[in-house]
Amino acid sequence: MKTIKSIKLLVILTGLLFGCISCNTDKEGDKEPVVSTFYFIRHAEKDRTDPENKDPELNQDGLNRAIRWAEVFDPIELNAIYSTNYERTSMTAAPTSVKKDIDITYYDAKTIDMDSFKMKNKGLSVLVVGHSNTTPNLVNKVLGMEKYQQIDDNDNSNLFIVRIIDGEATDIRLKMD
Repeated sequence: MKTIKSIKLLVILTGLLFGCISCNTDKEGDKEPVVSTFYFIRHAEKDRTDPENKDPELNQDGLNRAIRWAEVFDPIELNAIYSTNYERTSMTAAPTSVKKDIDITYYDAKTIDMDSFKMKNKGLSVLVVGHSNTTPNLVNKVLGMEKYQQIDDNDNSNLFIVRIIDGEATDIRLKMD
């Protein structure tokens, strides 16, 4: 529980920090900044008992982590939840989806048009659940630079937060363990 409280506090403090950074308004002072926030996570721990299974479900540790992610996102206003169409990503997103009463929208990480995705979610706060290779890749595309490498296959604890304020992206990477 201490870890969940710590990560919630970090997420809230990060939001406040990003919020303070975004206090830059134009000279007339009449224009509110447009803020888009993207929360990227990799799916939780998958069942590895059948190496031939290309679409495994989560194991018990993964189910527990998915529930913890829902607790982390509980105080955060989300407008959308995206997941690839795999059991492990859908199961990771499900507790947050249920808790927030937001349907999961499925995306294809290989064909996603990032400019369209960012425009569709402009001014919104969204959760994106992906994989060890697709999550850092999507974060890099949103940032417009190659900053993050593929996540180790046994690492399910990363939370990438990208905030775009009037077209300027800032980011942070947190761990939940």
